[in-house]
Order: sequence, then C-alpha cells, then structure tokens
Amino acid sequence: MARSSPHKPQAARRAVLEIGEIGAQGDGVALLDGEPVFVPLTAPGDRAVVDIRGDRGTLVETLDESPHRAPPPCPHYGVCGGCALQHVNADFYRDWKRERVVEALRRAGVEAPVEELTATPAASRRRATFTARQAKDGAIIGFKQRRTRDVAPVEACLVLHPTLQAALPKLRAFARAFPANAFRLSVTLCDNGFDIDIGGDVEEPRGADLERLGKALEAAGGLRFSLHGEALLTLRVPLVDFDGMQATPPPGGFLQASREGEAALLALVREATRGARRIADLFCGCGAFALPLAREATVFAADADKSAIAALAAAAAHAQAAGVAINPVRTEARDLFVRPLSAQELNRFDAVIFDPPRAGAAAQAEALAKSPVPAVAAVSCNPATFARDAAILIAGGYRLVRVTPVDQFVYSPHIELAAAFVKG
Repeated sequence: MARSSPHKPQAARRAVLEIGEIGAQGDGVALLDGEPVFVPLTAPGDRAVVDIRGDRGTLVETLDESPHRAPPPCPHYGVCGGCALQHVNADFYRDWKRERVVEALRRAGVEAPVEELTATPAASRRRATFTARQAKDGAIIGFKQRRTRDVAPVEACLVLHPTLQAALPKLRAFARAFPANAFRLSVTLCDNGFDIDIGGDVEEPRGADLERLGKALEAAGGLRFSLHGEALLTLRVPLVDFDGMQATPPPGGFLQASREGEAALLALVREATRGARRIADLFCGCGAFALPLAREATVFAADADKSAIAALAAAAAHAQAAGVAINPVRTEARDLFVRPLSAQELNRFDAVIFDPPRAGAAAQAEALAKSPVPAVAAVSCNPATFARDAAILIAGGYRLVRVTPVDQFVYSPHIELAAAFVKG
C-alpha cells in the first residue's frame, strides 16, 4: 500500500469566521473550536470565508466588512509581504499601535501612562532590504510575497523615502550587474548618496565583475558597496548627520529607520535626561543620541559593535577638531549582554540611556536597578522585552513616568517607543 509523503501539503479546511481582533503580528484573529486562527488582511468585525491550515488562515472572501476597514493605498498590498496594516482606517491603526504597548506593560504587571502615538510620515524609510533575482529582461528587486519565497517586484513603495523611491530603476541596474542569481540588496540613504550592502549565499566579485559593479555603483548614486558588511568599493565616504555632526556608519551598520523617527526619539530622550551633566549611552550604535547629547553633557558610549564605536569616536573627534562646541565623548566596545555596566560603574552618571536590540537589556536593567542613577531613558523596538526590563527597574525603586509610542515603521506591526524613569 502506498504511503503519503510526509511533505505533502496539509489539506485546507474552509470555514466562515468572525474576526475578533488583530494580533501582535498584524494578522486578524478568529476562534475556531476554541483555538485561534490567524488570518492576514482581515480586521475586527469582518465575517469571512477562510481556508485554514493548522492555525493559519487565508482570506477567500469577505462576507461582511468591518467598520474599521479602509481601502489600502498601495497597489502591491496583499501580495507584497512588507506591510500588514494598510487595510484599516487611521483611527483604528493609531489606537492598535498604542494598545500594543499598553498590553505589553499590562502583561508584565506594569502600570504607567502611555501617551498617544507619535506619527511619522509614511514615505520616510531610509533603509530597505530588497530581495533581488536575475531575470531575462533585467533584475527584479522587491520584497518577499506574503507567505511564499517568491519576490513581489516593487515599482513603487509608499514607505520609502522619495529619494530612495526615485532611485529604484538605478538600483535594479546595479543589481543586474552583480554576478549572482539571487541575493539580498540592502540600501541605506545617507546624506550624500546610497550605501549598498549585498548578502546571501554569494561569492565575492573580482576582476571584471568588480569593475562592472563599480561603474554600476556610480551610475546608481552609490557611495560604497560592501559584501556581508565588508567594504569592497568606496567611491565616496557615506555621511549621516547627527545634530550637525557627521558620522560614517559602518557597512550594514544600524541606523534608525527614518530621520523623522530618530528626531522624535531624540527629543524624548533629551527630555528624559534634561539637566544631566554625565550621561551613559548604552547600545549606542554610531551616535544618534550620544553625539547630540554631547552638546550639553559629557557622554560615555558603549556598544558591542566595534565598527559602530569606531565611527562614533571618529565623528566626535572630527566635530571637536572642527570647533563644534561639544563635551568629551568617551567610547568603549563592550558586549553589554555579557558584561553590563555594574551598579558601581553606573554611580558616576546622572542619567543613563539604553536602546538595545529586540532581545532587550535584562542584564543591564538588573544592574541599573541596583544603582542610584537618578534618570533613565529607555528606547525599544519590542514592547514585550521593554515591559520585562521596565518591571526590573521598577522592582529596584524606579518609577516609570512616561511611555511614548513612536510609529516609524509605518503600516507594519512594529512599534518603537521611548520611556522615562526616575529613581524614587
């Protein structure tokens, strides 16, 4: 008797579902036999025909529409997997993003005032990672299609900065010049052009291939080309302005997703650390907070990324040499997950900023909780790990006085936030 293949796709079960809410990843959530089913592109109040495999559903037909629905503004929406929340109206969208922060705090047992969402323009993203594929008539660049490995070609994107949007044809030409069939194309819009990094299972281009890429890089308005974070070609040094001071981020280095989002976060951090004369900026990157705050305080900046620390130190030294009125900036390459600043080391600071990756900063929060630092500013892209770290600080005697959600990942389920803590 023939046996079925273990890799045979599971047959879909069709059902009519009522969507009750939108979950943390931006998918509608319905209950079937008491178990949740996650259905992309649906909204609370939708009554829909859904094909179900496991706990995932595919929308077949909407029978009754939610009052929260709105026409998605992008023609790629529904195919492209880059956005999740274009199909809901502005009021629902704003409230849903704020509620993500409220709910994360509630689950961690933290009570705190959560302010209204700080909006940023949709067309402001200065960083994008495209999937690139070679085709007979040129390169295709785009984003992964929803729930497949196929590429949704992007001719226009509502969330890209206009300069990055306008450069898409030139970026396609650059991708065409790269000698590989498929790869990741990461592009950062700097103040003086594009910084490009390629990743994936690809080999380093050499000889004529590298020469051809250099010409394509120049034609695309590119500054630097790197492979897996290692610079191969630099036509001009990439520059990013931090409050009048220029830094050169390392290849593939972290920057906030938009200048507007960065400005909103910096304003909140400045408010939380106002009056401090000695500030520690932990998980500092290449200086988005450290350099501006050096105008009013001495700054110690630490991060595990040695290249980012070098970029920050060089930017501070260049600003001082150019006569910019900033205080000393001391830097240290340090893995704060493994070796957080101790309570004793923290004693010399009036304020501390921490802006960790999505994993949060539990070890550093525990050390902070034991310290007498008067003010702490936290920045996070993950409400759940922020809430965990906030609970640690509160247990150590801090009071969470303000949390502000910042929407710099427009139309996505992600939310940034900044928070202010005071001791006692």
